[in-house]
Amino acid sequence: MNSDRLVAMALDQGRGILRLAPNWVPRSFCIPGRRLKLHPDDYYALGADRGGIDERWFASTTPADNGPGTPPDEGLSYIVMEDGDTVHRVLLRDAVSARGRDIIGPRLMDAYGRWPMFAKFFDNMGPLPHHLHQRAEDAARVSQQAKPEAYYFPVQLNNHGGDFPFTFFGLQPGTTREDVIACLRNWNRGDNKITNLSRAYRLEPGTGWDVPAGVLHAPGSLCTYEPQAASDVFAMFQSLVNDVPLAYDMLVKDVPPDRHHDLDYIVDMLDWELNVDPDFVQHRFMRPRPVRPEDAMREEGVIDRWVAYRSPEFSAKETTILPGRSVTLRDAACYGLILLQGHGTLGVWDIAAPTMIRFGQLTDDEFFVTEEAARAGVQVTNPSRTDPIVMLRHFGPGNPDLDFA
Repeated sequence: MNSDRLVAMALDQGRGILRLAPNWVPRSFCIPGRRLKLHPDDYYALGADRGGIDERWFASTTPADNGPGTPPDEGLSYIVMEDGDTVHRVLLRDAVSARGRDIIGPRLMDAYGRWPMFAKFFDNMGPLPHHLHQRAEDAARVSQQAKPEAYYFPVQLNNHGGDFPFTFFGLQPGTTREDVIACLRNWNRGDNKITNLSRAYRLEPGTGWDVPAGVLHAPGSLCTYEPQAASDVFAMFQSLVNDVPLAYDMLVKDVPPDRHHDLDYIVDMLDWELNVDPDFVQHRFMRPRPVRPEDAMREEGVIDRWVAYRSPEFSAKETTILPGRSVTLRDAACYGLILLQGHGTLGVWDIAAPTMIRFGQLTDDEFFVTEEAARAGVQVTNPSRTDPIVMLRHFGPGNPDLDFA
């Protein structure tokens, strides 16, 4: 069956809601925190040489940039469509290419020609290196896109904080270019001590942070929900993490080859104003913000909160359906969603948050809601007498419903 026919059947079967398969991504430089609900035997299912699985990507049309040996579809989400006993798969990327106006809507398709964001869980036992994601002009020099992102720490996935539940953000006010260059010159001397120039903040489950492109950050060890622009571009600025050295290649992965040893060029990738902002917390920290007054929402059986709302490139909500209630969610834009807790129905689909997932197993916890379905309204029913349904919903750029920043 050709892919166009599969996409049409999937849209019809789900009445505008597409079911997605789990999308696992390893990182060779990370140790999994084991909070992704993956079976304990499967965290190295892709091979120890590829690294442990510490990420699950959602609604992704962006391939993972994991270097040599990476399969061409790593990081790409698959739509799954059942035809009797047969399960068909088609890449969400191909579906958007073929039927973009029907899936992401005319506004995004006309402006971008693609689905321009995705979300992920990243789950590391320890901290990540202090790094940045390139801004638009620096990313364009290596044929990539800029990558602003945001973090939210779901309470359902953080029964323990890992080894280092603190994140370094930016640089201390007063830090100079020469200070950063001196750290980069010391790359092969062990710890280049770049985090001495930064400031760490304790991470709090149920809150989040906005991280624009060009801002240094060393994510801590909470399991993190990360909506972001559709890119996997980065430059590591820290040479030693948890006593494990990083190759210089990790600094210059997305730097033009003739600039690999041009430290002035590399430091110019920093958004200096944002990095040394003395009011960084005020401008970047995010507590959830109710979409409407909470008392009114509770009466209707739903609690809908923005958890990522500072970036124009994406937004995200945490949506709770109270026990025993049925509600209709209406949104002005398409979105992907991942279920954190509970079970019930989403439109025509049965939904359930799994306790444990085997590598390669299908689940009923991830979906993509087309713009037409989102505007018409999606009925979500929670049959439980005790357990709420909790989901995270990730939206693309310029969400018309986001009326504040």
